Amino acid sequence: MSDLPSLETETIWAILNEELDDATVNKLVWYYLGYRYNKVSRQWDAREVEATWQEDYPEPPDFIDSRPATVKLTRSIPKENKQLLKEKLGFKGYKIGEFGPRQTRRATMASWLLSYMTRSN
Repeated sequence: MSDLPSLETETIWAILNEELDDATVNKLVWYYLGYRYNKVSRQWDAREVEATWQEDYPEPPDFIDSRPATVKLTRSIPKENKQLLKEKLGFKGYKIGEFGPRQTRRATMASWLLSYMTRSN
């Protein structure tokens, strides 16, 4: 975790504004889902990951490239937290014509992380 940015509002904005690279954003979500990489064995440890995620993704998925994984991430956000980007951050979304699947998936990851922050506090 030491190489990851701290989970705070500024980090969520950095995701939305594409100031963090895709790999770092994936690693943040993986970390908070419970995935841990063992440098010695060079394998992923999913013991802390919720069972449904372990079953579908024994290794962490690339949320940028995997629509099914992003859909699962979206569905795992509690209903009451679905609008947090708008409600807490005032995020108005991306302008039509200026976004694609990649930005949409990054917004989903930011939303999930913000929901995680809210539940953890």
